[in-house]
Amino acid sequence: MWLLLVVCAAFCLALVQGEQLSVANIIGTSSAVEPEAAAASSAPTIAALPTLEPVSSDTAGSSILEANYPSPAVHGIGSFLVYLPPGYASTTAHYPVLYLLTGNDQSDSAFLQIGLQSQLDGLIVHHQIPPVIAVMIQGGPGSNNWRNAGSLRYENYILEVQEMADQMLPTIPVRSARAVMGDSMGAYGAMNVALANPYRFAVVESWLGFFNGLEGDLRSDRPVIKQLGLHTFVYGGEQDHIANPDEDLPFTAALRSAGADAHGAIYPGEHNLATVEAHLTSMLTFAGHALRGAHWPASQ
Repeated sequence: MWLLLVVCAAFCLALVQGEQLSVANIIGTSSAVEPEAAAASSAPTIAALPTLEPVSSDTAGSSILEANYPSPAVHGIGSFLVYLPPGYASTTAHYPVLYLLTGNDQSDSAFLQIGLQSQLDGLIVHHQIPPVIAVMIQGGPGSNNWRNAGSLRYENYILEVQEMADQMLPTIPVRSARAVMGDSMGAYGAMNVALANPYRFAVVESWLGFFNGLEGDLRSDRPVIKQLGLHTFVYGGEQDHIANPDEDLPFTAALRSAGADAHGAIYPGEHNLATVEAHLTSMLTFAGHALRGAHWPASQ
């Protein structure tokens, strides 16, 4: 009864002050909160699962597949590519997942064009990261920033794909086995979806991105980040005239202040895929190491 009175009093006070409400910021995040239960409460409804169609394979034994489906979130066709690691067909293992978001007007194959498949192959084969699945989501037209705006719900679209991946593929369907990352508009989308859904992703990377309006979500997430942790890497390009690199290190500091394991850098380069390509190996390695502790057998 006392807890109900406290919550009611806090609710009334917050209404008077015009604050955004959540149980977490009224009574604090309990150590008993289960991330998967919290994430499930906001899971989108999936009407039917698409078919994964083979696209290609390589000599290392990895393969690329593609799925297309009618997306309720964007009222059109959703599409994504899937990387399956070497040895996938000969094992019953379950895998951590990297979710990759494209920049404005980029194809979901953009990361493949700069070597994602071969980079993951090499890192996995040489045991530098655990075997992972990678899901490359096709963005929509225009600068939607992977956000929910009006009838187009691009943040929900990311969650649709994540929920489908957990149902279609042998993923490890828990927060600690998921990373989300992207470049430019996709970098903003990755940080936005990670902070807006703090129980879903344990790793987030921003490549040549920006952070407009994300400070509020970061403040609200402090109890969750302190309880569960968050691994982040943020980088900008010195010659970037689209996403201001002066924002990267201050936002990294804000993430660190909130309790995240946050790393940041400013690298030489412009706002283009050439700069992303130059640092792709280190970014995949960072994500793999962050996921490795809980999801890589000690014998590997």
